[in-house]
Amino acid sequence: MSTNGLRALSKQAQQVLPAPAVSRLRALMQRYGTLTASGRALPDFIIIGAQRSGTTSLYRLLSAHPSVARPTVSKGIGYFDVNYAKGMRWYRGHFPLNLTAKLFTPTATPHVFESSGYYSFHPLAAQRIARDLPNVKLVMMLRDPVERAYSAHRHELVRGFETEAFEEALDLEDGRLEGETERLLAEPDYQSHHHRHHAYLRRGLYAQQIKRIQEAVGKDRLYLMDADDFFTDSVEEFRALQKWLGLPDWVPDSVPAENAQPRAAMDEQLRRNLREYYEEADRELAELMGKTPSWRR
Repeated sequence: MSTNGLRALSKQAQQVLPAPAVSRLRALMQRYGTLTASGRALPDFIIIGAQRSGTTSLYRLLSAHPSVARPTVSKGIGYFDVNYAKGMRWYRGHFPLNLTAKLFTPTATPHVFESSGYYSFHPLAAQRIARDLPNVKLVMMLRDPVERAYSAHRHELVRGFETEAFEEALDLEDGRLEGETERLLAEPDYQSHHHRHHAYLRRGLYAQQIKRIQEAVGKDRLYLMDADDFFTDSVEEFRALQKWLGLPDWVPDSVPAENAQPRAAMDEQLRRNLREYYEEADRELAELMGKTPSWRR
């Protein structure tokens, strides 16, 4: 079955089957993928984050590209952060068979990718990627960190991973995250709920993450995309990304904003305080990007 066929089957199942049946179907597809892993592709590029920065929109756009094949079942595999102990066969089992990818893409060598938004923030993900996928390219979307934090908080509330109001959650962040990065580094199989779900401010300190990623994979393998620029001038921004990835030029009909969630306006004094909090980090980011990020122009 083609990648598109598996994708359609999974989508149809979600619409007509109860959740336990969908989970069993996905588990079956994953077992089949693992068994046939040696004949499956590995990604040419990965969207690594940042969370709540337009990565789902970019993922949908790249999935629609005629020369690109995405994972067979789900967008976020989460291998290099929370599932690394499952091994490379498990990871490879998420991608299309080499033969299938060649049959259903017009280019001689189809491009394969995935998107996992926690990779950019997890302290071990970049070095794992560098070790296991030495030629893969990485794409990182960057959104106004103030808006990203507010959006992430709403996202975690909706998913049931947060119970506190935004300002209270910010006040709790340092305590929640104390020692978590160090423990993740010391215990590679450890998974931190707080680090993954409650790092509203720290995930917006992009320069720290970019430096760590560049040290692991090299500057030439990391592409930084300003999310606001992407949504303002989608065609040209996407065209530049395609060129960097080595994809044939393709112009989509539209670029929808995925996963947008309604929310109340942020308190203006809090917004000013957060803008000040990120001032030095944004200066460092501008140096790394070679331009002023959109939210500071």
